[in-house]
Amino acid sequence: MTDGLNPYFQVGLDVMDQPCLIIGGGQGGEGRAGRLLDAGARLSVVSPSLTPRLESWRDEERLTHLSRVFQENDLRGMFLVINTVQADDQLAEEVYGMARRERTLVNSFDRPELSNIGMPALVDPGHLRLAISTSNASPGLARRLREDLERMFGEEFVSYLSQLGQVRAHLKKVGAGDDTRFEILHSLVADFRLSGSIDYPAGWRKRVEDLLARRMPSE
Repeated sequence: MTDGLNPYFQVGLDVMDQPCLIIGGGQGGEGRAGRLLDAGARLSVVSPSLTPRLESWRDEERLTHLSRVFQENDLRGMFLVINTVQADDQLAEEVYGMARRERTLVNSFDRPELSNIGMPALVDPGHLRLAISTSNASPGLARRLREDLERMFGEEFVSYLSQLGQVRAHLKKVGAGDDTRFEILHSLVADFRLSGSIDYPAGWRKRVEDLLARRMPSE
C-alpha cells in the first residue's frame, strides 16, 4: 500500500489445543496469554519473571513457564509465537527470522514489519468477538474504540447472545427443519439495532496539520 500500512486479512485463527509460545512475562504477555487460554491453546511462556496473574495461571497448570530468556529451540514445533518483549530490536528480528524458517506464525509487539499475523484490539463480552484494527495507523484509537464498545455490550447483551445460542442448539436437537429454524432465529434478531455516534477531538484537522508541519528537535 502506498502509505506503508498493512490492513491484514481478517480471519479467526483456530488455536484450540495448538502449541503456542509467548516471549515475555510482563503486562503485554499477560494480555495475550489470557486471549490464547480463552481460545484453548496449549500455552508456554518463556521469561525470567512473570506477572502475578501469569504466576497464578502457571500454578493452576494452565500454562507452562520456561523461567529463562528465549532460546532458539523454544520455537520448534510451535503453531504460533508472540513476542511481547519491547525495546529489543535484535530479539524481534531473530524471532521473526526463526519463525519464517520454521513456517510458524509470529507476532512481535508494535513491530508489524516483523510479524506475519496481527493482534487486533478485541471486544469479547460473552460469546461475542469483535476485532478492531486500524492497519497500525493508530493503536491508540483502536484501544479507545474497544473501550467504548465494551461499555455498549453489557450484561443484558451477554445474556441475550447466550440464550440465542441455546435456542439454536435446542432447535437442532429437536429436529426443526432448516426453514423453521431460520424463521425462528431471524425473528429473535430482526428488531436488534446498534445505535451510536462519534465525537471527534475539537479542531483535530488543524492540530494534525500543525504536527505534520512541525520539525521535531533531534534527540
